[in-house]
Amino acid sequence: MSPWIPMNEHAERRRRLMELMAKDSIAILPAAPECTRNRDVLFPFRQDSDFQYLTGFGEPEAVVVLIPGREHGESVLFCRERNPEKEQWDGSITGPDGAIEQYGLDDAFPIADIDDILPGMIEGRSRVYYPLGRDQAFDARVMDWIKLIRSKVRAGAQPPGEFVALEHLLHDLRLYKSANEIKVMAKAGQISAEAHCRAMKRARKGGYEYQLEAELIHTFMEHGARNTAYPSIVGSGANGCVLHYIENSAPLKEGDLVLIDAGCELDCYASDITRTFPVSGTFSEPQRALYEVVLEAQYAAIDAVRPGNHWNMPHEAALEVLTQGLIDLGLIQGSLAEALEKEAYRPFFMHRTGHWLGMDVHDVGDYKVGDAWRVLEPGMVLTVEPGLYVAPDNMDVDPRWRGIGIRIEDDVAVTRDGCRVLTDAVPKNIAEVEALMAEA
Repeated sequence: MSPWIPMNEHAERRRRLMELMAKDSIAILPAAPECTRNRDVLFPFRQDSDFQYLTGFGEPEAVVVLIPGREHGESVLFCRERNPEKEQWDGSITGPDGAIEQYGLDDAFPIADIDDILPGMIEGRSRVYYPLGRDQAFDARVMDWIKLIRSKVRAGAQPPGEFVALEHLLHDLRLYKSANEIKVMAKAGQISAEAHCRAMKRARKGGYEYQLEAELIHTFMEHGARNTAYPSIVGSGANGCVLHYIENSAPLKEGDLVLIDAGCELDCYASDITRTFPVSGTFSEPQRALYEVVLEAQYAAIDAVRPGNHWNMPHEAALEVLTQGLIDLGLIQGSLAEALEKEAYRPFFMHRTGHWLGMDVHDVGDYKVGDAWRVLEPGMVLTVEPGLYVAPDNMDVDPRWRGIGIRIEDDVAVTRDGCRVLTDAVPKNIAEVEALMAEA
């Protein structure tokens, strides 16, 4: 069970979802399948985020079913039965009784009996909420249950007439984080910040990118965060210009920058931090000039994260600062208005300034409502991550700029009167970065 999200919060999430569902409907959501790494070795199991959000139940081979108004309980879980022999090899299994006692489900059945029980629960419901297309094998089982019900129409069976994407309702709920969710995300941010500080200090010794990655993973695990939220990016020199570089095998060279984009996952909640720093501990003049532009852009974007502003306003704020900085440094020409209209910045800044953050690093939630950008509200959490990347083969710029990649990223929660940076424990202004690295 989660040490961060109490059982009653999962129950409240299920209740809120069922309030949004049609009264004569049913929602069906399978757990994540186990995945083979190679031959008979499995990847460590990680629960599907939607399933975890609704149940807190971290085992495979399970299905949660929500049935508004069901007399014998609205929340039903199908899961593995206790099996002492299997548990001897693979660890404890909760079982149906444990699911009710430990996770607060109203009712539970063995997963082996789902084909006999679930069709009867679907029958008579006009609408099925289900994430169609996510798990093809389970999709086929759902369709088989529907076919079974349809085959009994002459005997009075009533098959559902409509399938609706469960994600439409569920993901809007996930967009707004509770106080407990903010706490666990802040803790994940704190752990990741410490890991970044440790990697900065380690860089002074030289070595390879993967040795900095080792410092990150060590710190994550030391504090109980057993997984990374995504593959860590440790790009030195020109590798920092590759947005999703994960090879992490190049040597650290004196005079180069290192871009680290890494965050731990704690209790299925992600953190996401990027810092860029010099291997030597001191920024060169070209590195310093570009870095100051990116940092100013990030400050401007964070300042735009507040209730009532729309999603794109932080991006627009960062874009203006980045573009003006490129003009001032002579990397692009023309006025700010012209450069923005022609997107002259795109060779140097080709991504958005942020994304939603939560149980997934690129978390769920619409960025637009209709044709309008979504308005920021308290409880939403997003990243703010402007950057500048000068490709090593960009012959349109002075050689001193080539191969410099810089990104600065923090996790930011929208509050009632502004925002809170969850990851501010890792330095980012130049004086603080250089001072930290001098401690190595």
